[in-house]
Amino acid sequence: MNRRPTLLTALALTAAAALTLSACGSGDDAKTTVADEANGKSPSPSATDAPASAQRPEITFPSDAKNVFEDRKTGDRTKDAVLADSALAVNAVDEAIFEGTTDTKALGFYNTGKALESSITFARQYIDGGDTWTGVTRYYDYKVTLSGADKAHVTYCADESKSYIKNRKTGRVEKSPATADSYVQYNTSLARNDQGVWQTTSITSNGRAEACRP
Repeated sequence: MNRRPTLLTALALTAAAALTLSACGSGDDAKTTVADEANGKSPSPSATDAPASAQRPEITFPSDAKNVFEDRKTGDRTKDAVLADSALAVNAVDEAIFEGTTDTKALGFYNTGKALESSITFARQYIDGGDTWTGVTRYYDYKVTLSGADKAHVTYCADESKSYIKNRKTGRVEKSPATADSYVQYNTSLARNDQGVWQTTSITSNGRAEACRP
């Protein structure tokens, strides 16, 4: 099966119950490309010009998994910084899955509040189930709206038709054809902290999103 049903369940669980999990968050220079990829056991490419003052944690992916982020160069420096950190928040959650622990530096660095709670729940579903994922997840159709100097709202689509659940111990991959569930629209809120990092503060999803389907 593809990855999406697991994430939607995590978001529903977070919305339905108050979680007692907590983590601290604050916070490489970023580089803008048409499609930024995180792969290999090396620092993930950054998305745009990030504040040099923030000591950003390195994010690493295994060689068989990759996130591709498209269409995030707006020409506006602030919006590009928002979209860069939004992408890194996504990468941070996946890194926790790959590492098999939610006690990673990046997870609470780029996510906070309800977004951090749902991210921990999501990652724990993989970790506790003995799973990880493999393949390519594509993120696209970004829209960003600024609210004052320190808040922003971002919507985007995800295509998980080419990413699959992988058993951590056996390496077995659960492949299945793409369905309407493979395409999801996300609505996120972000706030800039005192280090200049745009942290994701909340996230909701719209499964089987018609607007995201090819």
